[in-house]
Amino acid sequence: MDKEKLAKERAELAKEFLIECKLCPRGCGINRLKGKQGFCGGGRLARISGVGPHFGEERVLVGRHGSGTIFFSGCNLKCIFCQNYGISHLNEGREVSDEELAEEMLYLQYIGCHNINLVTPTHFVPQIIKALEIAYSKGLELPIVYNCGGYESWEVLKLLEGLVDIYMPDLKFADPQVGEELSQAPDYYQVAQQAIKEMHRQVGDLAINGKGRAQKGLLLRHLILPEGLAGTEEAMRFISQEISPDTYVNIMDQYRPCYKAKETPPLNRRITREEYQKALQIAKGFGLHRFAD
Repeated sequence: MDKEKLAKERAELAKEFLIECKLCPRGCGINRLKGKQGFCGGGRLARISGVGPHFGEERVLVGRHGSGTIFFSGCNLKCIFCQNYGISHLNEGREVSDEELAEEMLYLQYIGCHNINLVTPTHFVPQIIKALEIAYSKGLELPIVYNCGGYESWEVLKLLEGLVDIYMPDLKFADPQVGEELSQAPDYYQVAQQAIKEMHRQVGDLAINGKGRAQKGLLLRHLILPEGLAGTEEAMRFISQEISPDTYVNIMDQYRPCYKAKETPPLNRRITREEYQKALQIAKGFGLHRFAD
């Protein structure tokens, strides 16, 4: 089945998830087709805060002309250290119809971007699938990147099979107490494990073409937090032993105190060089060897 037909079929199924919203593990149960909003802040229409080529992503996504990024407003995690809290917490942005969202995708292709990078897309999956149906009918051919926080519904991910080419989830933390305190999600690690397994089942390890650009597969992000709050040892064990030692991993060192983290020790400081080097050594100790730059 070609992608346009597949998207059309899945769009009808995905729409049902909005009636009593169960797009993410929070399962708010509100009717978003009537404009009601749950934890994430999403309503009937997709809401976006920005569209354009992004050169700050991983090199395998950026290439020469940039990753074609669409930033969605709202979030189903709302971490207290979020660097984009104006978008994720305050819901800054504008509502767009499915047709307008499709046109933004086509615009990114027109200006030469190498992929369509959907940032924080979880709570707008039905709208995205419908927009993909429209965009495919008008010639969209770029790989689709699903750039998410890792707190995903297994059932919703099934709807994306065959439509998403590259999954790029975060694996934020492994301790339930940390998940509760930082993201109001004590089940974060349990949920993320199941979600990442499903993503890997769909697309496998990251495949990179001769030009150094990602074409299909899983790219995992793990942000190092002060004093080991990210649970790096357990996260790397899981990736290596339960996903694949060939997983493409970005161990990220750019943490800085933002939003409520500024008043929340030990999150009120940047990580040290020693903390980052320790994280790298842990990853290598579990046999991981494909690291993003």
